[in-house]
Amino acid sequence: MHDHDDVALCVDLDGTLVHTDLLHESVLALLRRNPLLLLLLPLWLLGGKARLKREVARRTQVDVTLLPYDARVLALLREAGSRPRVLCSASDQAIVDAVAAHVGGFDAALGSDGETNLGGARKAQVLVARYGERGFDYVGDAAADLPVWARARRAITANASPRVLARLRRMRAPDAVIERRAGAWRAAVRALRPHQWSKNLLVFVAAVAAHRIFEPAALYAATLAFVAFCLCASGAYVFNDLVDLDADRRHPRKRARPFAAGRLPVAGGLAAALLLVLAAFALASLLPPRFVLVLGLYAATTLAYSLLLKRIVLVDVVVLAALYTLRIVAGAVAIPVEASGWFLAFAMCLFLSLALVKRYAEVHRIAASAQQNVAGRGYRTAHLAWIGGFGAVAAGTSLLVLALYVDSTKSAALYRQPHWLWLLLPLLGAWLWRVWSLARRGRMHEDPVVFALTDVPSLAVLAGFIATVAMAA
Repeated sequence: MHDHDDVALCVDLDGTLVHTDLLHESVLALLRRNPLLLLLLPLWLLGGKARLKREVARRTQVDVTLLPYDARVLALLREAGSRPRVLCSASDQAIVDAVAAHVGGFDAALGSDGETNLGGARKAQVLVARYGERGFDYVGDAAADLPVWARARRAITANASPRVLARLRRMRAPDAVIERRAGAWRAAVRALRPHQWSKNLLVFVAAVAAHRIFEPAALYAATLAFVAFCLCASGAYVFNDLVDLDADRRHPRKRARPFAAGRLPVAGGLAAALLLVLAAFALASLLPPRFVLVLGLYAATTLAYSLLLKRIVLVDVVVLAALYTLRIVAGAVAIPVEASGWFLAFAMCLFLSLALVKRYAEVHRIAASAQQNVAGRGYRTAHLAWIGGFGAVAAGTSLLVLALYVDSTKSAALYRQPHWLWLLLPLLGAWLWRVWSLARRGRMHEDPVVFALTDVPSLAVLAGFIATVAMAA
């Protein structure tokens, strides 16, 4: 018999102490650093899983202070009294040491050493060699922990799936169960960001502008395009959240996102992102080939944005404006109908101003919290003034282009009474003035498009737009 105070409490890391897998996060960090390094993963894996983990850990750095720790497991460690506490994980030793140092209170930290992968039966052997058969209690979560639980004095599960719990119960009764957090499906839906799908309504703009929105064929094509863009955009959002984990965890609001908070597994997110994009292109194949090309350009641009472009000052807002405008182009080629050059120029200027509003709101919020840099972006609080200046120029340019369009032969060909369209200028000007005024007072949502669809005065302006266009037509 072992006295309670003498028996070591051994705790697993991935999925147990933290709600994530640190190898998967390290691979994502490698992807952020240089995507070409991923080509070396199969070569490292030939040397075994331990070597793969060591090579990835050598080239990346995960900020362990930001990881989503399980408060219940931390409490279990604090309540261990004078018992030896051991962090025992198949993660690389460097990561295990960093986590142990951050959490504190551990008497030993055991991890993979580049040659031996400390998981499954090997972990059980090491713990038995150090503490004896039944000489330790073990807290784990995965099927790989079954051999360890079999040789532990007490088997404690934390965040284990029902399947793992069933397998453990066939072997022995668990001594304690820390339940897996509920709400995974709700977190999965949230990760898709369905509230952002409203942006994809821009694919209907071309059909509306060409007065073909009530044609069944045009409406069917635009609807297919809308669904394809929703699927592709959700895949892009998931991927962006995965490569932005550290930055999101530093952000006061974004740290609650499902992947940053450890509500969803990283590997599952990567699989979901790929499946969503594949489903988008499968649906796009039902539309003209040019639509597939536009969707491909959108997907490639969002990938480049997630990996690199969002960290380049000014380039990022131009890319965001281009992504909005691409939705309008996609709607035009899906019908198909010619997209007016005037209208696309107007859209690009307008969305550039709104993208600058988005950045202004982020930087303003950071400045209010006495920080200097926007996490994961190239912006600093010193950029606030020129962001506002560029935003005002872009807004003014959009009004100028709209005026030139209203005065052009294009509007005369499409509308019976195009003089009514002049009312669009004061409506849009007043709305842009309000958006920027709210941003300067720190009251703007970080996504002005989402703000516009939930703000009553903005919806009133939209109704005015629709009424004005109807009168002109």
